[in-house]
Amino acid sequence: MKITNVEIFITNPGMDGLDESFSESIKFFGKNLIFVKIDTDIGITGWGECYSQSDRDTQITSHVEKIKKYLIDYNPLNIRNFILGAQRDFSNKRPSMDFWCAVSGIEIAMWDIIGKYYEQPVYNLLGGKIREKIKVYANGWATSLEEEDLSKNALEMVNNRGFKALKFDPFTGPWEDWPENEILFEASKRVEVVRETVGPEIDILIEVHRRLSVSKAQIFTKSIEKYKPFWIEEPCISENLDGIKEVKNITTIPIVTGEALYSRNMFKDVCKNRSVDIINPDICNTGGILELILIASMAETFSIGVSPHGWNSTGVGASAALSVSSVINNFIIYEYMVHVEEFSKKITKNHPIVEDSYIQISDLPGLGTEIIEENLTFIENNSKRDFGNLI
Repeated sequence: MKITNVEIFITNPGMDGLDESFSESIKFFGKNLIFVKIDTDIGITGWGECYSQSDRDTQITSHVEKIKKYLIDYNPLNIRNFILGAQRDFSNKRPSMDFWCAVSGIEIAMWDIIGKYYEQPVYNLLGGKIREKIKVYANGWATSLEEEDLSKNALEMVNNRGFKALKFDPFTGPWEDWPENEILFEASKRVEVVRETVGPEIDILIEVHRRLSVSKAQIFTKSIEKYKPFWIEEPCISENLDGIKEVKNITTIPIVTGEALYSRNMFKDVCKNRSVDIINPDICNTGGILELILIASMAETFSIGVSPHGWNSTGVGASAALSVSSVINNFIIYEYMVHVEEFSKKITKNHPIVEDSYIQISDLPGLGTEIIEENLTFIENNSKRDFGNLI
C-alpha cells in the first residue's frame, strides 16, 4: 500500500446554513478547522485533523505541503518511521507548534487508513479498549459573561443536553498578567453564579488560559476554593512549570496544564516535577495518536491524570481523541466543544453522539468518522483581535 495524494481542507461555517440563533462570533467560532485527507493506491482514504489558531493557518498548512513530497509513494503502515523522519530529518529536531499540528493531522489520517485496512477500529490496534464510553465536559457554551446569560446557558447544558461537567473562562479580556484584584474577584463571582445555578452535583472546570502571574493565580485560586471546582486549567504560562507548581501547592483544587505543550519532550519535566495533577495534551497538536498514548503512559508513572484538550472539530479530531481515551489507564474526561458541534455534524459522517455527558465508543473501522467534502464551506474572516495595549 502506498500514499498517492495528500490534500488539505481549511473550513469554517461562515454564515452558511446555521441556525439564526447563533451569534456572529459563534458562526466563525474564532478560528478555522484544518483537515488532512490521504489517498492510497488501494482505494483507502484516511482523514486527520490539525489543531489551528486564528491567523496561523498558513504556517500549519505550509508544513503539510512541504512534508507532502516525502509521503507520496510512502507506506502509511509505517507510522513510527514517519514520526522519526518528520522530527529528525524534516525539522532537524527544531520543531514548533505549527510543525506538530501538521504532523498530528497526517499521523491521525494514517491511523484511519490502517484501521480501515485491517477492518478494525483504531483502539483495537492500540491494544483494545478498557472502557465502552467516554465522559465529556461541555466547553464553548457561554455566549457571554453576563450573570443572566451564564445562568441561562449553564442550565441549557445541564437540563437540555444532560452534561454533568461544564468548563468556562470567567475572565474578560485583555489577558493581563497582573490584573487588579477587582478583576480577579469579578471572575470569582462568575464562578459563584455558575455554581449556584447548576448546584453541587455538576462539575465546574475553570479555564484561565495561561494569563496570570503566580501570585495573582494564587489569589484567584484561593478565592474560588469554596465553589469546589473540578480543576483550574493553565493558571500561568506553560513554560513556567515552577510557577504552576507554586499554585498547585497552595490548593487542593487539581491544577492542569498541557494544551500548549507538544510531544513527550515538553511533558517530561511536567511529569518529573509533578508540576500539575492533570495534563491536557491535544491530539491534533502534540504529535497525534501514538504520541498522546506515549505521553499518557509517562504521566501514569507519576500518578498524573490525562484529560485530552479538544479545541478541534467534534468529528474527526474528537474521534481520534476518543480512540486514545478508550485505551489509556489514567484518562479522566474529554473536552467537547458544543459551539462547534452543529457545523461538525454538518460536515462529518458518523459524528459521535453525546448522551448524558458520555460518548459511546464507535466500533466502525479506523476513526469511525469521515469528512463529507461537499459540505465543507469557507468564508474569509478578516476581523482583528485585541493587539497589544495601544490603540
